[in-house]
Parts: sequence; C-alpha cells; structure tokens
Amino acid sequence: MAEGAGIKRFVLASSPSIHADGTDRPDVAGKARDLFSERYERRRDRLSPAFQRVAGYIDANRLAVLTSSAIEIARAAGTSDATVIRTVQALGFAGLQELRRELAAGLGQRTTPADNLKRTLDDAEEQIDAAVENLLDVYAAGLEVLRSAGFRENLMKALSALNDARRIFVFGIGPTAHIAAYFAARLRRKGRQQQVIDRTGAGLADQLLELAPGDAVVMLAYGSLYKEANATLAEARRLRLPVILISDSAQSELSSRAQVVLAVPRGRNDRFALHGVTVFCLEMLLLGLAAGDSEKALAALADLERLRQVLRSGRKIMSADSEDE
Repeated sequence: MAEGAGIKRFVLASSPSIHADGTDRPDVAGKARDLFSERYERRRDRLSPAFQRVAGYIDANRLAVLTSSAIEIARAAGTSDATVIRTVQALGFAGLQELRRELAAGLGQRTTPADNLKRTLDDAEEQIDAAVENLLDVYAAGLEVLRSAGFRENLMKALSALNDARRIFVFGIGPTAHIAAYFAARLRRKGRQQQVIDRTGAGLADQLLELAPGDAVVMLAYGSLYKEANATLAEARRLRLPVILISDSAQSELSSRAQVVLAVPRGRNDRFALHGVTVFCLEMLLLGLAAGDSEKALAALADLERLRQVLRSGRKIMSADSEDE
C-alpha cells in the first residue's frame, strides 16, 4: 500500500505573565507585571540546588512569604536564613522587603496556573458536576475543531512531512515536556526514530546539535516566541527541516515560522489549560504514521513483544554472532 493512500484512508476514518524569552518588559495593558517570575525563569538554570529550593518555595507560597521572616522561610524550605537572603539577592532583589513589595504588586492580576484553575472552579461554582460539564463542553468544542475540513487538510500535510522524515524531534518545555515525552515514546513503539527537545539554557544547545538534514520537528508551544522556541525554529530553518507546530492559535509569531500549524484549543485563555484535545491530536498523528507505514509499525510492536517475552522468561538476549556457551 502506498504511504499517501494509507495516510488518506486513516484521516478519512479517524475524525471524531511569565515571559519565557527572559526579557525585562511590561505585561500587556491591564495586567500586573510579575517581576519575581520573570527573574526566576531567566536565572533558574544558574541557581544552585539550595537556591532553587528556596526560590521554588517562594514561588509556590507567595502569600505566606509576604508575612514571613527569613528564618520562617528557611525553616519551611529546609535551609538557613542566610541562604534565603542570598537566594533573594541572586534573583536581583536588594532584600526581603523589596521581594515582598514585588510579590504584593504581582498578586493583583496574576495569570499563573493556580490562578487560572481558581477561575475555572469559580465558573463552575465549585460544584464537581458543573466542573465536569464545563470540561466536557470544552472537549466537545475541541473535537469539533479536529473534525473540521481545515484541520483535516493540515493534518494531511503534517503526516506527509513526518512520514518522509528520518527522525522526528519532539519539542516541549516545562509541563509540556511530559506530553512531548509521551508522544516520543509512542513514536518509538511505532518504529520511528525520535528524540525529545525539552531543555533550557545551555542544555538546549546540546540537544539542538542532534538535528540534521532529513529530520522533522514537532513543536508543542504556546504564547509568545520565547527564546527556546526561537532557537529551535532558527536551527530547523538553517537545516531546512519541516516544523509541525501544535499550538492553540494559528495566528501568532510562532505559527508564522512553522510549515504546518495544527491549531488545537486548550479552553479559554484565562482559565486552566486543558490538554486532552492536544493528546487526541497526537494520537491522530500516531495512527496516521502507522497507516502510512504499517510494516514498520507492526515490526516494531513485534520486537517489543519479543523483548517482553525475554524479560518474563528471564532468558538472556543473545546477539546473532554470539558464541554458544
């Protein structure tokens, strides 16, 4: 069966803040600037483990920090008060007083995941049944997008690019890295060569070194063109690699630099982000790739089962040229 025919048959049958670019700049009009998050994000990779522990505690307990002394923060974070002060200074604040002032200013109109979740629950009037109903409504609307003719057309383009790729690199930073790792693991079981791009700072440069002509990039990215996404897109362009962007908008600076955009809604922008439809989109890509090269997918699954049998039986794995014992 030809690859294109397999992909087409699958598609027809399967349809159902923090500024990461690290710059010191104001938020959009009407939103309080979160200076602590900006500096923490920008300097995170340079902080020692002890400083990271303190900064992580401050980030997760901002209200408590507003009324806590250095000794109380140190006790809660499992460190010394001197380490707390040095952490605050490493983040660019003169001391706890300045940090508390910035935290208080940033609490006005914050858009952290916790704030978005709270607004989502408020919309549901804190009733579990209403929250579930809202969730199903969001997913139903998302699945309608996946059924649309425009999305179907872009899915075909994405499958064509990925099916021709020697290796598939999956980009995801922060929480999205876990979704990227899931997709990469499923690709592996379909017989596809794959790697995850999930680091920041100097570690990202090491991962980008692996990119080579013939590869393709699947990018899970949202919002502004932050520095990790920008570097990855630039390297992909230099090597002339196709980039398939999975995002919540087809009209953004990110989308303007991708060859194919799969716009997948994640709910309202100011509410808790929902990734179920994104995972569904990834499953569509996986099944489409399997349909495009069923022989490779079946061979990979047969190898997986063989290895599982070896592990269950406790037999040694012998290479073809190993000598008999």
